[in-house]
Amino acid sequence: MTVESLEQWKSELELRLKGQIDSCQLSHDEVTIEVSPEHLLAVARRLRDDDGCHFEQLIDLCGVDYLHYGASQWETDDASGAGFSRAVHENSQDADVSWHGARFAVVYHLLSVTNNRRLRMRCFVPEETLMVPTVTQIWAAANWYEREAFDLYGIRFEQHDDLRRLLTDYGFVGHPFRKDFPLIGEVEIRYDATEKRCVYEPVSIEPRILVPKVIRHDARTADATKEQD
Repeated sequence: MTVESLEQWKSELELRLKGQIDSCQLSHDEVTIEVSPEHLLAVARRLRDDDGCHFEQLIDLCGVDYLHYGASQWETDDASGAGFSRAVHENSQDADVSWHGARFAVVYHLLSVTNNRRLRMRCFVPEETLMVPTVTQIWAAANWYEREAFDLYGIRFEQHDDLRRLLTDYGFVGHPFRKDFPLIGEVEIRYDATEKRCVYEPVSIEPRILVPKVIRHDARTADATKEQD
């Protein structure tokens, strides 16, 4: 779709869902709407059933943790004391962005095969309950996605028929994708030959400081590129 047609459809969507959504934005050639938990089911049904929408398919659903959103993560002159190792470009500066909204959100990616359109829907999770309504009765594909978000982030989905952990082991403590979850975990499991069963113990792995890789665009990398050619 062209930018003009996206803008037109964005305006139509705002009118169609007026009073039920908090915002509607166009970014990176995709429309994103924000909806509160109390309006989530009504908006989802309209997006699936209304003429002009027909979002029959839920392509993806995921949790998001905004705890450290916008914060610079790397000290490239020396080893960093937090986070994973990743490549960063020399002299690149990630501007700190203060975040004042809710910590957790659920993001839904929808596809309309009928109208050849995509839509992103975001619903912020109330911090006092960490609960939003399940959309499994609207899109059955949400079943496993919601279980994954519950497992990794601790977000609960009200009236989900089978909200169990999906990826972590039975008895796992905590939610791995939370930004305050320790990289080494909380506990470890081993088989005890004496007791003839698996036992959980405090984690024994020593924390490591991982060094980020710095990519420098200078004569050294240019010469290396020429040699490879």
